[in-house]
Amino acid sequence: MLVNLHSHLEGRIRPATALELATALGLPEPPGGWAGALEVAEPGTLTAYLDKVGASYPFLADREMLTRVAREAVEDSAADGQDYLELRFGPSTHVRPGFDVDDVVDAACEGVAQGVAATGMPAGLVLAALRSHSDERNLAVARAAARRAGDGIVGFDLAGDELRFPAVDRYVPAFGIARAAGLGLTCHAAEAAPAAAALEAMDLLGVTRIGHGTRAATDPHVLAELAARGVVVEVCPTSNVLTGACASLADHPLPRFEAAGVGVVLGDDNPRQTRSTLSAERVIAAELLGSDEGALAALDRRAVGCAFLTDSERARLSAGLPASP
Repeated sequence: MLVNLHSHLEGRIRPATALELATALGLPEPPGGWAGALEVAEPGTLTAYLDKVGASYPFLADREMLTRVAREAVEDSAADGQDYLELRFGPSTHVRPGFDVDDVVDAACEGVAQGVAATGMPAGLVLAALRSHSDERNLAVARAAARRAGDGIVGFDLAGDELRFPAVDRYVPAFGIARAAGLGLTCHAAEAAPAAAALEAMDLLGVTRIGHGTRAATDPHVLAELAARGVVVEVCPTSNVLTGACASLADHPLPRFEAAGVGVVLGDDNPRQTRSTLSAERVIAAELLGSDEGALAALDRRAVGCAFLTDSERARLSAGLPASP
């Protein structure tokens, strides 16, 4: 089963769509085409990786574009064989005069709904506060998420450049709003910052999942806390190499998480930047786990168990899981 619990809308723009929209917007095609402008060629830093993600922003500037890109993201995930998608994005990045945060969220929700209707694959949106944005903007995102909780929006996240903005205490009020609305809570943490960032996300924000979390595997105390609290780490191996969070796939901490009793689930992060979809990430996970089918089955069960789903949706997905040993 392919359950995608960490995937960004901004990292899923088709090069053909970028070219078409760029032509309509009067943007010159970059050297090497839009595929080259959007893709990360080699491992570097999180900041450099996010610059490539930012190249997609002109194509999310109005309702029609956002709806289209969200629909295509769902369609592409279904074509990859995925069974469920949680699609996250930072809506305040795409606010314009006359196009406020609720308009942005509505456009993305409409695109996801269109994609679900076209493919039959269930999907939901996770809204992200961004580390580089003001408290006021992030509170506005949290309120927008709360207004549509259960109506297209399933979760709340903190994303952005952890190197430049490592602190998380200032986001406590926004997460409080999301929690009160019944949304699932996750946070990008310990990807570029030290392992303790994962502890801060758990203690201060009350998250049940950690995005990436690669550096958490370097600290036995943090590993023990993740395991004891049942907090799950969303791993995206190819992305983790390209951002410099780990040196190579062979060095990826997924096996160390598993050995420490920390649950992991899979995502494809920004598949346009990484050129790797969830099905490819699952092959990598199998190799990191020694191609252990039992471990992959456990990963699938865990993914369904910690996804931001309603009870009825979880029961439907659970019906497709292999029986527990």
